[in-house]
Amino acid sequence: MEHLDAIIIGMGPGGETVASRLLEAGRRVAVIERELVGGECGYYACIPTKVLLRPPEVRAEAAGAAGVSRPDLDWPRLREYRDQMIRHLDDSKQVQGYRDQGALVFKGEGRVIGRAPWRVAVGDTELTADHVVVATGSSAVRPPIDGLDALDESMVWTNREATTLTEIPRSALVVGGSAVGVELGQFLSRMGAAVTVVQRGPRLVDREEPRLCELIGDQFARDGISVHLGTQVASVSRDGDGVLATLDNGERVRADVVVLATGRRPRTDGLGLEEAGVRTDRSGLPVDERCRAEPGLWGIGDATGVSMFTHVAKYQGRVVADNILGTERTADYTAVPRVIFSEPEIAAVGLTARQAVERGIDAVTAEADLPETLARPWTYGTDPRGTLGLVADRGRGVLVGAWAFGPMASEWIHTAALAIRAGIPVATLLDSVPQFPTFNEAYLIALEKLEA
Repeated sequence: MEHLDAIIIGMGPGGETVASRLLEAGRRVAVIERELVGGECGYYACIPTKVLLRPPEVRAEAAGAAGVSRPDLDWPRLREYRDQMIRHLDDSKQVQGYRDQGALVFKGEGRVIGRAPWRVAVGDTELTADHVVVATGSSAVRPPIDGLDALDESMVWTNREATTLTEIPRSALVVGGSAVGVELGQFLSRMGAAVTVVQRGPRLVDREEPRLCELIGDQFARDGISVHLGTQVASVSRDGDGVLATLDNGERVRADVVVLATGRRPRTDGLGLEEAGVRTDRSGLPVDERCRAEPGLWGIGDATGVSMFTHVAKYQGRVVADNILGTERTADYTAVPRVIFSEPEIAAVGLTARQAVERGIDAVTAEADLPETLARPWTYGTDPRGTLGLVADRGRGVLVGAWAFGPMASEWIHTAALAIRAGIPVATLLDSVPQFPTFNEAYLIALEKLEA
């Protein structure tokens, strides 16, 4: 039985971050992956989604740019590039790359079978290590809709089927108005599908600021996407070569496919953790501020249920690697950006106004309409839209939240993210000198409106 410095179970972006850092430091590492090295993000989520979203986005941008003809969408070429970007669902180069770095690579189910020292089995192989890192990600939630399990698999899509699709359906019913629902709904719509979104909550992306949710809803109306709010799908049944869905308000919707965008659940079952005396719950593997579940046992990424984003998994990976290598470090989830790569982009960071008030903060807000106040939106397009909202703590004179709706918002939301994380005073932000003309200039406009 071979003893190692660390065993990493799950090789998505978080697991890869830990593995790379430990290998660079000369540690003896084993990595275990039951599917593809690179994880959900690289093959079925972040990467293919953004590849698919970009051409419709460019087409929309071209339609609004002076002197540019609207380009055609070429689905076969886009599909081919998507397949290239997801490596044709082949991780052989990644596997070999880790072996070349000195890692032991195992493809299969990893299971904890003992502790002191930690012992892990994969197939017929048993390993021991000083440290075990659980980075097993999450899986799509399948909602309890009557008749769903009776449908053909080809008619029910999660993010996996949606991002690896080979043909654009004529119509799609998207269940859930989350970030996944917004991105996939807009993509399918702009590729020619008739899209209906059914959202149980009162707004699309209803955990964000109501004003931002309103702007998303307005964009969906422009795109011709039908949205049912405060509604659930009660049942589905096969209808010829498609699906007939009955909503809880009695309305019926017919579609070629049902796209499930109802959230994700941490994947910790089958790892042997509870049998080894490690507590887990519905939220995943509980970890402390160092991302440690037990001495020598670490959790990162979606498996922990903490801010289930790829960038958080990579951050936690850096925290865990430092701790294993002897530098004590704690994780701070203040100001983690949240982005929806729609068109225009949607971004937020920190607290909403309501969350700030619930925490006892004397919150003040301000909003800036970009086309009314800046030159950049007009140099970008002939019919520009965009809004920036800020939430500040009046008592401390700092930002605690921000949201943005506009071109490349995923990039310029980081001004607010840094300000919130570092606690930069509003007075200092007001004295900054942003480049002209940029969308980032909107911060000065909104800051000047704050009564902070």
